[in-house]
Amino acid sequence: MERLILIRYGEIYLKGQNRPFFEKTLINNIKKTLEPFGQPKVFKAQGRIYVENLQVERVVLDRLSKVFGAIGINPAWKTDKDLESIKTMVKTAMKDALEKTTKDNITFKVESRRADKNFPIGSMDLSREMGGFILKSFPGLKVDVHNPDIKLNIEIREHAYAYHENIPGAGGMPVGTNGKTALLLSGGIDSPVAGWMIAKRGVKLTAIHYHSFPYTSDKSKEKVVDLCRLLTQYCGPIRLHVVPFTEIQQELYEKCPDGLLTILMRRFMMRIAEIIAQNEGAQALVTGESIGQVASQTLEALASTDDAVSMPVFRPLIGLDKNEIVEIAEKINTYETSILPYEDCCTVFVPRHPVTRPKLDRVRKAETFVNAEALIQRALEDIEIYDL
Repeated sequence: MERLILIRYGEIYLKGQNRPFFEKTLINNIKKTLEPFGQPKVFKAQGRIYVENLQVERVVLDRLSKVFGAIGINPAWKTDKDLESIKTMVKTAMKDALEKTTKDNITFKVESRRADKNFPIGSMDLSREMGGFILKSFPGLKVDVHNPDIKLNIEIREHAYAYHENIPGAGGMPVGTNGKTALLLSGGIDSPVAGWMIAKRGVKLTAIHYHSFPYTSDKSKEKVVDLCRLLTQYCGPIRLHVVPFTEIQQELYEKCPDGLLTILMRRFMMRIAEIIAQNEGAQALVTGESIGQVASQTLEALASTDDAVSMPVFRPLIGLDKNEIVEIAEKINTYETSILPYEDCCTVFVPRHPVTRPKLDRVRKAETFVNAEALIQRALEDIEIYDL
């Protein structure tokens, strides 16, 4: 009998002839996630992914639960497909389950799945057989098929497996199966959530942050680096580009209409992001905007922002309110870092009365008051890059 981790995946099953590509990518992502813990054996067989030759520890299970593409992480036991071996395994699994509960009058249920149709006992009969065995081995337990305290799962595949613990996975698609995007990462609550949501669809991220030294401190830059590190637990390695933005903001502040400052800054950000995205092989830009949240996120303002670039702009949070975004930020553990009180470039040079419904022709005309190409070129020359 061996200890291992059984990983289940969901949406990948729908991929038809492309399914092996998605499975292979998921396996590779799992291997990368587990690199700090040694060199486990990770392989697929009969619709499951298995992790062997690895200590089954809580920190390992937590890391695996963040890998996009997996829907369930199950610490399991493996044994031969004969009845006595299965009984020994079931007894071990049930003992482990009982040690992890403090409840009295514990109920249980056995649920079996027979993927190997050559196994001589059907699923329902195996469940009844093992349920009776458990009742004899652990006096005082009761069966509850509707709402049990412990659900013991048995799977008959190339071997027999048993597990009682199901840790929900991150779901979605394996990162790297659906292209690459460039995430505009401000350091606030919203943009890390937007990056997480787009990566959940299998998209690889590169990140771009605009830094306004000396108006924003090195602490604000460190905060963004920390947010990127938190995202890598889900999204894999991320290249972060820190773009100096002070000169652009000063030029706009001095030469352009005050009410349009935020829109004009956003347009410059998008242009720079598009150039970086093209250099990184990304096919789209991602922002954390949602309709109406602030003055620069009205429909007219978003349209003016998008006009600056030809690349598609994805906004995963477009229809969410702030409470919904905060809930996700707390779930993925970015919220506490995002609310650290270090200003980002969006909080300096803020117009006194921002235009909420800008006219595009007026926005374009205002940009002619500065040398946009020269400003963008100088910003690109002084980018700092962090590989996280």
